[in-house]
Amino acid sequence: MTAIALSIAGSDSGGGAGIQADLAAFRAFGAFGTTAITAVTAQNTRGISAIHAVPPEALAAQIDAVLDDFKVGAVKIGMVPSGVHARIIAESLAGRGIPIVLDPVMSATTGRLLGETGTLAALKTHLLPLATCLTPNLPEAAILLNGTPAESEAQMIEQARALLALGPQAVLLKGGHGHLGEAVDILATRDVTQRFATAWVQTPNLHGTGCALSSAVAANLAGGCTLAASVEYAKQWLADRLRAGSGLQIGEGSGPAVPF
Repeated sequence: MTAIALSIAGSDSGGGAGIQADLAAFRAFGAFGTTAITAVTAQNTRGISAIHAVPPEALAAQIDAVLDDFKVGAVKIGMVPSGVHARIIAESLAGRGIPIVLDPVMSATTGRLLGETGTLAALKTHLLPLATCLTPNLPEAAILLNGTPAESEAQMIEQARALLALGPQAVLLKGGHGHLGEAVDILATRDVTQRFATAWVQTPNLHGTGCALSSAVAANLAGGCTLAASVEYAKQWLADRLRAGSGLQIGEGSGPAVPF
């Protein structure tokens, strides 16, 4: 049976992140990708110039249309533009028993959610308790914990475990913004903590790395893998894609991490 995954996220007009990156990751692992678009963004490799949120009722209709017809094996949630959208997503997914990978998409420059004031509180209230796996990067984890980004592996472990108290079943703390000797990610559940590491890849093309990794995890979960195996496969795949695309020149800024 073909694995099916659903991305609930924003659209990136530059093609490097959001829905576009999610679908590329789904395809890479053999999962059929379905979508529910939360917002339309005007962006390119240099940044975001405009965000237009999809009406909440239209978002709900998209999610319902997919789940009413497709046997979705996993859901990835990315950009959530408002508290209302967070609540709508939670109401649409609650009680369905589908694994959920929640990527708390924030601006790399401002450290804020790409949405309205109050979105972060709604994310914590409505979506974190539903998450099978929360996948923040280091700055995002700091925002969620009202602290500062982890600077050591020990601090990463501490923060990953602290994030479990906010409700998710597991936390994958992504270390791509760190300065350790390797690219280290920490997976924490209530029972165990695991370390996943790859060598750093020197590339200017890093746009959409977080989207791609979380979506790859979701694709593997949809295919029946355990969470630990899903993370291991996703991390190695992303490292391979970064190496393959390191010499590409797409746009004038940070190019897409997964261009094909």
